[in-house]
Amino acid sequence: MDDDRKTRFEAVYAQTYEQILGYAVRRCDSPEDAADVVAETFAIAWRRVDALPQGEQARLWLYGVARNVLANHRRGTARRRPAALGDDVADLYARTPDSAIEVGAIALAFRELPEADRELLSLVAWEGLDAGRIAHVLGCSRNAARIRLYRARRRFSKALAGAGVAVHIPVEST
Repeated sequence: MDDDRKTRFEAVYAQTYEQILGYAVRRCDSPEDAADVVAETFAIAWRRVDALPQGEQARLWLYGVARNVLANHRRGTARRRPAALGDDVADLYARTPDSAIEVGAIALAFRELPEADRELLSLVAWEGLDAGRIAHVLGCSRNAARIRLYRARRRFSKALAGAGVAVHIPVEST
């Protein structure tokens, strides 16, 4: 590998490592699994450094790669349950017995959503992406991403209402 490609990879790695690690940690059952996902993501980036976009697009490209690596990791591990916000993590933020019940209900409603909905909502809430960037990560049009996000938010809102949680979730597209 020539010096320019190596320097470019190292710069992208330094700029995006923590974000990709956070993405993986929030979706894996263990830190070890997250480390495997991150390592494989950057190994692919290393092998495909010529395909690595410039600037902000590199981070979005890496999210897409990490998403695919995570999907492969899940398929390859029969014991893996879908990544979700666990009751144990949700309860860390509970202040009162009543709020602990509500947070648990929110976690349960989130866990029961289809995986595609959880991924969309997570990309907005945890990764801070808008519909255009989500479209890039998912490999679809901006309009398709906006529609999917709108529908995911509606399903989450209905699930919360069904669980007795009174929360207003904006359904306008981002």
